[in-house]
Amino acid sequence: MLSPKNVKFRKQFRGRTKGSPDRGNTLSFGDFGLQATECGYVNARQIEAARVALTRHAKRAGKSWIRFFPDRPITKKPAEVRMGKGKGATDAWTARVKPGKILYEMEGISREVAKAAMKLAARKLSIKTRFVERSK
Repeated sequence: MLSPKNVKFRKQFRGRTKGSPDRGNTLSFGDFGLQATECGYVNARQIEAARVALTRHAKRAGKSWIRFFPDRPITKKPAEVRMGKGKGATDAWTARVKPGKILYEMEGISREVAKAAMKLAARKLSIKTRFVERSK
């Protein structure tokens, strides 16, 4: 599971996910990519599940990149605990995603295989995405 080695603050507010990303909105490494079309949060389990689906469908051919990282803690209080007594412990790590952000990239495989692999990976994520490719 992906998680940061150390963070400046253990607990964070959720904040807003408005706007478009300044960086990471074009293909940088591969020929094919999966691009977010809406904003939201993707947790570390979803990122890993999508990565596994991607590499298994491609039969480990070619090369793939994960272009985002779960660096925001989500806290949760235990069940049946009364109100108050502070913020809960860190439950999961999530990545904040904005529309236009490239999530995964691949190269070294055919367009059909890449598109099918990205479709499988997209099913594992909690946000809407689209398949993009490098213009020749």
